[in-house]
Amino acid sequence: MLSEEEILCMIQEDEWMMDTLQTVRTLKLEDWWICAGFVRSIIWDVMHQYEKRTPLPDIDVIYFDQQHADEKTDRALEAKLHTLKPDLPWSVKNQARMHTRNQTPPYKSSVDAMSKFPETATALGVTLTPHGKLILAAPHGINDAVTLQVKPTPCFQEDPKRKEIYRNRVTKKNWKKAWPKISVYSI
Repeated sequence: MLSEEEILCMIQEDEWMMDTLQTVRTLKLEDWWICAGFVRSIIWDVMHQYEKRTPLPDIDVIYFDQQHADEKTDRALEAKLHTLKPDLPWSVKNQARMHTRNQTPPYKSSVDAMSKFPETATALGVTLTPHGKLILAAPHGINDAVTLQVKPTPCFQEDPKRKEIYRNRVTKKNWKKAWPKISVYSI
């Protein structure tokens, strides 16, 4: 089973991932992370012993900036990233505004927002400090990701509406097709 240090090592040794992180770092965003599939996919690819990276549908960049909490700013940041790396599928979302879309109380930080993602194995993020140190955020731990389990986060376990979102999402994502060893929990 992989440890947090081993996950950070895998990312650090991956030239493409480090280049992607360094590109986002140039934006100098507040409380920024690349999260979800960016981190989860490398874990699952390694656990499946894949030699090639599974393509990502998007690169989820999140940040937390209450002063610029509007979609227009996010689109401008995406455009800047597309200018820097046009071949990457950027998706930028300020978590200071996403609580309204997700119908939850306001988030306190990007990591707080990650904790409210639908799946524990997706509630992962990595950032690169100005001094080049990699930091992994895993508000629900890494166990589910490294044991190939897709489970709902606590935020998605009780509310019937959120349960339905989780169910629809795991059906739509169809992760088992790319990673057949995973177990998807139904609720």
